[in-house]
Amino acid sequence: MNQILAIAAGGATGAVLRFWVSSGVYALLGRGFPYGTLAVNVIGSLAMGFLSVLMLERMVAGAEWRAFVLVGLLGAFTTFSTFSIETLNLMQDALYLRALSNVLLSVVACIGAAMLGVILARQIG
Repeated sequence: MNQILAIAAGGATGAVLRFWVSSGVYALLGRGFPYGTLAVNVIGSLAMGFLSVLMLERMVAGAEWRAFVLVGLLGAFTTFSTFSIETLNLMQDALYLRALSNVLLSVVACIGAAMLGVILARQIG
């Protein structure tokens, strides 16, 4: 039951953080491209790579903390469903190059960010 509550608390926190970050990015760069979603997915991937190493290999965090951060917070912070509908909307608007760019940038940047997070965490102490 403690893990469920931790996931719920992390999910609420991650959802609010996603809203703030993506809104801030859209305010800076506009809505002509899904910059906000791309930003939270890259940041979330970096954080997932980094924190999973720290919590599972370095600090060996308790189950509740792992559930709060890795499942709840980062699960709600990243937005694959939003990425999917935004890409579909671009395709339906016949903005195929933008849709393809969003897919390629999201996949490459998020996997690269996760890898960078793992590398950074493994270099700590």
